[in-house]
Amino acid sequence: MVEKYRLPYSSATIRHEMSELELLGYLEKTHTSSGRVPSTQGYRYYVENIMVEKMDEKLELVLREVFSDRAMKIDEVIKRSCDILSQMTNLTSLVLGPEAHTQTLEHIDLFPIDQNQAVAIFITNTGHTENRLFVEELASCCKILNERLSGTPLFEIKAKLNLIKPILAKAIKQYEVVFEAFFNAFLKFASDNYYTSGQNNLLNQPEFADIAKLKQLLGMFENSAIWREIGQDRNALKLTHSDHSSLVWMDDVAIVTSTFNLNNDESGQLMVVGPSRMEYNRVVALMEFMSKAIEKIYGKRRD
Repeated sequence: MVEKYRLPYSSATIRHEMSELELLGYLEKTHTSSGRVPSTQGYRYYVENIMVEKMDEKLELVLREVFSDRAMKIDEVIKRSCDILSQMTNLTSLVLGPEAHTQTLEHIDLFPIDQNQAVAIFITNTGHTENRLFVEELASCCKILNERLSGTPLFEIKAKLNLIKPILAKAIKQYEVVFEAFFNAFLKFASDNYYTSGQNNLLNQPEFADIAKLKQLLGMFENSAIWREIGQDRNALKLTHSDHSSLVWMDDVAIVTSTFNLNNDESGQLMVVGPSRMEYNRVVALMEFMSKAIEKIYGKRRD
């Protein structure tokens, strides 16, 4: 440290100060023979009192180009931003959109393409739409589904579809084919809005060399409910410069969260997951930029 940063102190003084920091809980040894590294308490102090956000200019230009395409759907923009974020930070990123249980199915519209195909569009109470391509005999099916499913919470659709199956069997000749098409489309449409990117980046981090530990963390990415709970952690460190960003530490894993507000009182969250030694100033700056850009175009603008 003395040589690298040209500090005007002796090595003995540096060792003494580091010992004091260790006693205060800001530094720790991961192994008996290892050197001292910042503890969770140390990182927390750095983020609260020392960190200065550093925006990557090259990445900012890339993101501005992404958000300049106003024709892109918000889902596409968020997914693309998530991919870029994981690529530029070499960490794992994920996005949580509005939860399925907060939306209800309002209506299904059917638009024929030719004699054998049609596009069915699902519309929720929040205005979210999704289009799927289906096969013939859908007009009757669409009418039945509208009568039976309109106003149904999305998380209840799967159960109701199974109850409607006998009704479809009486009204449609090839009801099994049509039912399966609608059933699969509804499942995807009603599923939780959740997307991850860069999970393989964890393999490059020495903190995750332990296979059991890595397996446990990767398993967490299969359950969006875990990340929603983390995103709502009341004990998370709320960054002083923003009402929308927070930090959570789990052992030597750090999770940075940035919330964005959309129209219809919906919200989503961007998250970055990586080792505790990540470049917080860079990661936080990028996530703040992305959240504000998403809100500016697709949602409510921050005060």
